[in-house]
Amino acid sequence: MYKLIKIPLSIFAFILLGLAFGFLTFKVLSFSRTVQVPDLYGKNLVEANKILTDKGLYLKVEGEDYDSSIPSGNIVKQDIPGGHAVKERRGIKVVISKGPRVKSIPMLVNERLTDAETLLIKDGVKIGKVIMVHSDQVDKDKVIAQKPGTNEPVSDNITLLVSLGPYDRKYICPDFKGMPLEQANILIKKLNLNAETEGSGEIIESQKPGPGKQIKTGDIIYLKLN
Repeated sequence: MYKLIKIPLSIFAFILLGLAFGFLTFKVLSFSRTVQVPDLYGKNLVEANKILTDKGLYLKVEGEDYDSSIPSGNIVKQDIPGGHAVKERRGIKVVISKGPRVKSIPMLVNERLTDAETLLIKDGVKIGKVIMVHSDQVDKDKVIAQKPGTNEPVSDNITLLVSLGPYDRKYICPDFKGMPLEQANILIKKLNLNAETEGSGEIIESQKPGPGKQIKTGDIIYLKLN
């Protein structure tokens, strides 16, 4: 009779013990303190680890990524954004910066836009924006300025200011007939015109367009020499 009672009592005691441990575990987890996740963006690992430890959390590095604005070794991403509430002893996953993908920006001023694009592709830089403006000093399709410059912080994107050439100016075509070719060329250059000549003399016999016709910068004046 004694043996028949002993086995059920031991099983019952084991069940009670398990329930007690389960209850205690539940109470401990239930009463874990809720804390606010700090913002770790831009912080180095030592600083971030201290901040999390003070909050009862811990740091977990998940990987690396390029970032031109955050120094190498500092945090660029975290899985739980700053300000969110979590239980203590929670791991906060972060991604740290590998620094900029591009190490230097080439000098592009006075380069033609097509040549600048080739240089940038080779260096792994993208043209973020091209701004076209008129310029009397820089030839058409050449780079006037760049942002960032060669001495500025490196970026994966660059903005280029590119020349459209000078504004078109309209003139009344001068009378070149009877004028020495050398004198005509000086005037043509001042007006930002182009000249094509026919014949081998030094004095202009005729012209096209004729005197008094409307012309604009960049037009060609055809001169016939006597």
